[in-house]
Amino acid sequence: MPDPALERVAREDMSERMRDEYDTALNLRDDATMYEVGANAPELMEWYKDEFYGRLFYGGRVEPRVKELLRYRLSMTHGCAYCNKGNRVAAETHGVTPEQLKWIMNEDADCFDDKDRAVLWLADQIVMTNMNGHLGPELHGKLKPHFDDAQIFELGMVAGILTGMAKFIFVYDLVEKEANCPIQPLESGT
Repeated sequence: MPDPALERVAREDMSERMRDEYDTALNLRDDATMYEVGANAPELMEWYKDEFYGRLFYGGRVEPRVKELLRYRLSMTHGCAYCNKGNRVAAETHGVTPEQLKWIMNEDADCFDDKDRAVLWLADQIVMTNMNGHLGPELHGKLKPHFDDAQIFELGMVAGILTGMAKFIFVYDLVEKEANCPIQPLESGT
């Protein structure tokens, strides 16, 4: 269970919108610590929901299904239990199949086409555990038949923001982690 250093805001002290987001998170992900702490700065939570998710993730140039595939690969790699609970549901809602969710860590599975594989390979370059990630000619060549350069840029930005948010929510202890999460606090309690 998350144990953040920052103060939690009680549900009854949240704005109506934050209470709604809190309730949704609790029902879908079995935890709403991120919203309890985020209620200290509700404008930041609104930016994340409205601007990042509303305008870029579910808007933008690239179809949401592709970004859901990208996001689920990232959250599974990063070991975010909180993220995975909601990301599975959202991915299915936007056309990612149950078989693709099952095989998300194996891009060679028959359920993925070349477009999907290219997106999964891109995710592997941006994950927080890959300090040598690179969009080189080979990967660009695999993406290019399916996406123009503006779309490839968008996919990279989405993956980068999601990866940065994952690091943030792990460091601030706002979400439940899985055993494979690369961010584990030292016992010293710094």
